[in-house]
Amino acid sequence: MTASPTSARRRRLSALVRSSGFLAVCIMVTNVATYGFQIIAARILGPGQYGGVASMMSLLLVAGVVQLGMQATASRRVTETPGQERAIERTVLRATYRAAIVVGAVMLIASPLVWRMLRLDSIYPALLVAVCAVPLTIMGGQAGVLQGERRWLGLAMIYLALGIPRVVVATAAMWVRPTEGAAMAGVALAQFAPAIVGWWVLRRRTSSAVEAKPGPIKPVVVEMLHGSFALLGFFALSNADILIARNVLSDHVSGLYAGGLILTKAVLFLPQFVVIIAFPSMSAEASRRSALLKSLALVAGLGACATAGSWLLSWLAMIFIGGPDYAEIEGLLWVFAILGTVLSVLQLLVYSVLARRSRLSAYLLWIAVVAVLGLGAVQTTAEGLVWAVLSIDATLVAVLLAATFWRLSRPAHRD
Repeated sequence: MTASPTSARRRRLSALVRSSGFLAVCIMVTNVATYGFQIIAARILGPGQYGGVASMMSLLLVAGVVQLGMQATASRRVTETPGQERAIERTVLRATYRAAIVVGAVMLIASPLVWRMLRLDSIYPALLVAVCAVPLTIMGGQAGVLQGERRWLGLAMIYLALGIPRVVVATAAMWVRPTEGAAMAGVALAQFAPAIVGWWVLRRRTSSAVEAKPGPIKPVVVEMLHGSFALLGFFALSNADILIARNVLSDHVSGLYAGGLILTKAVLFLPQFVVIIAFPSMSAEASRRSALLKSLALVAGLGACATAGSWLLSWLAMIFIGGPDYAEIEGLLWVFAILGTVLSVLQLLVYSVLARRSRLSAYLLWIAVVAVLGLGAVQTTAEGLVWAVLSIDATLVAVLLAATFWRLSRPAHRD
C-alpha cells in the first residue's frame, strides 16, 4: 500500500521543520527581529535616549555569558556522552537554576553602579537589566541540551521566542512611553518567553529524567565558569566600545556611534546559526577541523557581502540604522560592517576554543579588552573610536587563527 500524497507531504513538512536548515531560518528571523528592535528604538527614542538603551542591551549581552557558557557546556557534554542525555539534562538544569539566581542577584546589587556608569535617567532601567538576566540564564541550559541532542525544532522554538516577543512587546512599550525605562520594561517582560518555551519543550523529558541518576553539579559549574570566562572576554570586547563612547563622547556623538553599532551587531549575529549548528561537530575530535574550516568560509563570506552592501548601498543602510538623524555616520558604515565581520569570525573561534575545552586562548581576549579600553579612552571622535577598536580586534583574530590551527594540527590535548 502506498502512502497518500497528503501523508507524504506531512512527512516532508515534519522532516523540514526538524532539520538544521529550519533552525537556521528561525535564528535569522530572530536576528532580524532583534535588529528590528534596535532600528525601532533608535527611531522612536532618538540618539540621546537610544544611547542609554544600546548600552544596557550591550550590558545584558555581557551578563548573558553565563547563559552561553551553560549552553556550550550542556551541548558539549551531551555530544561527548551519547546515551546519557537524561542524566545530563537533569544535572544541567539543576545547575542552571542556581546560576540564574546568582546572576540575577549580582546584577541587582550592581544596579546602582550601572545607573551611574551609563548615566541613565533613573535606576529603574538598571533594575530591569537584573530581571532580564534570570530567564536569560535559564534559557541557556535548556538550549544547550537541545543543541547537543540536535533537536533542532525545539531549539528553533526557543530562538523564535527570544526574538519576536521582544520586538513586539518592547515596541508597544516605547510607543506608550518613549523612554529608556519603557524600552527595558518591554525587554524584561519578553525575556521570559524563551524560558517558558524551553520548559514546555523539555517538560516530558524532564519528568522522565527523574528516573535517571543525575551527576554532580560541581564539574558542570566549573566547566561553565571556564567557558563563561572566555565568552565574557568576547562580549566585553565586542561591547566595550559603546560603554567607552558613553563616557568619552557627547550624548549626541555616542548616540551616533550606537547607531553605527546597529549595523555591526547585525553583521555579527547574521551567521549565528553557523556557530550553533557547527558547535556539536566542533566538539567531536574527528570532525572539528573540517567543521571549523567550513564555518569560517561561510561566516567570512556573509560578512564580505554585508560589507560590500553597506559600502555600495549606504543610503539604503541608513534607512535601517535610524534615518536622517544619523546621517553623520553614513560614510563610516562600511567600517562598522567590517568590524561586525571581524567579530563574527572571532565569535566562531571562541566557540572552537570552548568545543575542545581549551583555556589558554581565552586570556588573549582579556588582553585585547585592556587594549581597547586604553586606546579607546583617548579617542575624541566616533571615527577614531571605531578604527581603534577594529585594529585591535583584527589583530586578535589573526593571532587566534594561527593559534587555533596550530593546536588542531597537534595531537588532542587540553591547553
